[in-house]
Amino acid sequence: MTNPANLHAFLVAIEGISYTQDSHTLNVKSKDYFWYSPLLTQTLGDKLGEVLVKPRDQAALIRIAAAAFQNQINLTVRGGGTGNYGQCVPLEGGVILDITGLNRVLSISPGEVRCEAGMLMMDLELAVRADNCVPGGQELLMYPSTRDIATIGGFVGGGYGGAGSIRNGILKDPGNVTSIKVVTLEAEPRVIELLGADIQKVHHAFGTNGIMTELTLSLKPAVDWVHHIALFDGYAQALQFGMSATEAVNRTVPIGGNASIPTGPNEQLMDAFLITAVERRFAPFYEKEFGARFPANHDAVFSMIHPDYLERWRAMVVQHGGVETMAMTEVELMAAGLPPAFECGWNHTTLMALRQDRSWTNLQTIHFWPVDIAKIEEQMQRWGDEVLMHHEFARDHNGPVVFGLPLVAYFDKDRLYEIIGEFEADGCVVLDNHVYTIEGGGMKTIDTAQIDFKKIADPCGLMNPGKTEGWHANMAAPVMTVGV
Repeated sequence: MTNPANLHAFLVAIEGISYTQDSHTLNVKSKDYFWYSPLLTQTLGDKLGEVLVKPRDQAALIRIAAAAFQNQINLTVRGGGTGNYGQCVPLEGGVILDITGLNRVLSISPGEVRCEAGMLMMDLELAVRADNCVPGGQELLMYPSTRDIATIGGFVGGGYGGAGSIRNGILKDPGNVTSIKVVTLEAEPRVIELLGADIQKVHHAFGTNGIMTELTLSLKPAVDWVHHIALFDGYAQALQFGMSATEAVNRTVPIGGNASIPTGPNEQLMDAFLITAVERRFAPFYEKEFGARFPANHDAVFSMIHPDYLERWRAMVVQHGGVETMAMTEVELMAAGLPPAFECGWNHTTLMALRQDRSWTNLQTIHFWPVDIAKIEEQMQRWGDEVLMHHEFARDHNGPVVFGLPLVAYFDKDRLYEIIGEFEADGCVVLDNHVYTIEGGGMKTIDTAQIDFKKIADPCGLMNPGKTEGWHANMAAPVMTVGV
């Protein structure tokens, strides 16, 4: 806990900036979706911040950063709180910095938007679609399944990919995010702008080495995507369809940036924003929303398809033995009371299961291309009802890739890690979503560039302490506060 005198001095220094120490608010705002993991629930469930502050502009944020440094108080940045690895959970108390008050679009131009980090991704998507600098509007290249409540800063600071990754790669691919401004945690905080490849110094760093305030993102012309469900008689068929469709999309769409795409009736081309395969044992979790559109006797592929390619997509479904049960735009879905396709994939599949049965958890795996469908079938036989299969078709700068987000019936830690070991023995990479450090989860190794930048932007190690294994207490610089 923070020294009470230091905390009092901090609150005096930020007079006029909104803050609260209400216990209920702190309890809510100290948490994210870590409860997907029973292990993280046990580890993080009692962690709380001591004060929540919510600046409305960069000037107020700089005052907060200076006061935190002056009084040597830990600071954890929070956006929408939709991550599920405890990215924004304050392990050692201190200040929770709610960034959602910085929520303005700063500029929109053809192929690019500059915005504040606390802006909800849904609001940002609506803004770029409505702007008329490009006829018909523009759209974001990707977003998580929690698009409607996630912030763009939180997505870049703690995310990886999502809906749109089949078309535009993952967040870190060149051209997707082109600049990030961060405020440092020093006696006299600075604003540092990172451009191009330098954004990797803070991307997916969990807010451990600078406070994101502004980002510049690439855009593409807006598409009124058709949200689609196709059913198949077996999961192998669904996976084979996903592979064929992914290869067609990869021949069509340049990755990253604001490049245009070919359009027209060419039978060898395809354009999609999402391709998600879920096996039939997921159907009970979707029954309320979709009923007969996803029955328990078929496996499903949820997708978002460019309307110019819809007939080609339908023909591919038939060629692979599938049947269409839904094809609607997002506006039509809203009118029908149905969720969008991207809320039927990525981490939302786990959320839909947990809403009904909290005994489930999930894993995150990578299957290299081409996908070994026979191996996945063997895994399904091996694990039975203990593991339910779900795969996301995507790509990065290296080409096509498949991410697995299987549901796992949780028994205990030992059994969970036995299953992880079996996935790895089968040739899959497992991104451990049951740990809260950057390196322990997806990165596996220490990113020295991020640690070197932390030495510059957070010299005393006050930002989100405990989340990176690359920072050690002896790296902290001697405290040299203003006036001393």
